[in-house]
Amino acid sequence: MPEDAAAGGRRGQLDSSGLRPGWTTGACATAAARAAYAALLTGSFPDPVTVELPQGRTPAFALTLEDLDPGPQPVWATAAVTKDSGDDPDVTHGAVVRATVRRGRPGGGVTFFAGPGVGTVTLPGLPLEVGEAAINPMPRRMIAANLRAVAVEAGEIVGAAVPDVQVTVAIDHGEAMARHTLNPRLGIVGGLSVLGTTGVVVPYSCSAWIDSIRRGIDVAAAMGLRHVAACTGSTSEQVVSRMYGLPDAALLDMGDFAGAVLKYLRTHPLPRLTLCGGVGKLSKLANGHLDLHSARSSVDAAHLAMLATLAGAPASVVARVGAATTALGAVRLCAEVGVRLGDAVAAGARTVALDVLHDAPVEVDVLCIDRAGVVVGRA
Repeated sequence: MPEDAAAGGRRGQLDSSGLRPGWTTGACATAAARAAYAALLTGSFPDPVTVELPQGRTPAFALTLEDLDPGPQPVWATAAVTKDSGDDPDVTHGAVVRATVRRGRPGGGVTFFAGPGVGTVTLPGLPLEVGEAAINPMPRRMIAANLRAVAVEAGEIVGAAVPDVQVTVAIDHGEAMARHTLNPRLGIVGGLSVLGTTGVVVPYSCSAWIDSIRRGIDVAAAMGLRHVAACTGSTSEQVVSRMYGLPDAALLDMGDFAGAVLKYLRTHPLPRLTLCGGVGKLSKLANGHLDLHSARSSVDAAHLAMLATLAGAPASVVARVGAATTALGAVRLCAEVGVRLGDAVAAGARTVALDVLHDAPVEVDVLCIDRAGVVVGRA
């Protein structure tokens, strides 16, 4: 039996965390394309449409829209699915993903085009050529496999043949939604990327953000950039841009995922990395945490007190640091007696970063800032 994905998966089962998974844009595009191709060949849209995804999943998706060329011999068909991201806070939740299929030239196989709301690749370094529709390789494979299954079922092809089909994917309001993603910085213009490796969105896995960090490093490398900066937010980006004059392509929106940056650079090194962020977040990195989110790591006042001791703070100040409620407050306490605790935090963060990089040829410097963007620590 297909998994119950009525209305695009809205009644999906909870995962082990008690959260409901959702479906990627790639899975939705696959469902829409399969339904549209079935209608092109048979004159009828399957609704719901069952698709074959990696790992043996066979969800069924309700269609949001059906439109078939009214001619006596239809040459195109369009279907749409409304994306359900489950309990993940995904900017594309509720997006309408459309696929239009047309018969392609003989021998052309399955080819892909960007419709409104789907971006186009403009920079090297991504897993797609410049000028291609931003439909990632795995969604392309999922769509092609499902179209082939439809063609075999309809007797359109036999054996190992592949159908000759043009697929145009569009996402309603995708260009506006893309402004809230990292796509513009990665050189994907005009809309969103069609993503997904398994078809399933794991709630709060932030897989798309981590993938964007990796693609940002790839783009920087392909452009010949030798210095990138991984930043925790917009203020830290402004600081490194001002200090080093780095182009946008060199700025990695790290957020809380320091580990994702460092682990990828370990196997895909660039000559220089600057880590820049609030002193509180970077104190967590200095304490060995690679995920800096407040739900998964916290500022450790005892660790800050140990750093203050090593930096030469008197016992009375160390005691106050140990009772401080924020890292910035601890830095200011030490500054009153001429001790640069921020530098000690930056040095600790740099040590952890170098340990994760594990001899990769990457020079590292660290900047700790306050909320106003003032540098309060450097290593």
